[in-house]
Amino acid sequence: QVQLAESGGGLVQAGESLRVSCAVSGRTSSTWRMGWFRRAPGKEREFVAAISWGDPYYADSVKDRFIISRDNAKNTVYLQMNGLKPEDTAVYYCGADFLPQLHRHSDSGAYKAWGQGTQVTVSS
Repeated sequence: QVQLAESGGGLVQAGESLRVSCAVSGRTSSTWRMGWFRRAPGKEREFVAAISWGDPYYADSVKDRFIISRDNAKNTVYLQMNGLKPEDTAVYYCGADFLPQLHRHSDSGAYKAWGQGTQVTVSS
């Protein structure tokens, strides 16, 4: 049984930074792809960032502002969010893709385990 738990969300002002974390427990593997997605009020869940064996992937909307990283020794994935904007307001979810395939990093259906989410609110 794999469990993911996000933490670190909160309320910040535009331009500030925040780091959210995703702790993975139970069965873990460094070969998994880990991803961050978000869901804003009234919108569909959207891809934010992913990391696997190569270069990380980012959505265009967060590229050059957000940084995804993972600490396999701690079984934790991080999302450092800089230069936050009000449009970044959303619930942020981390997911685990147990059998990562090329070009599926932004496909939420490829991720088979999810956390409960952490709220990030950016005020203007």
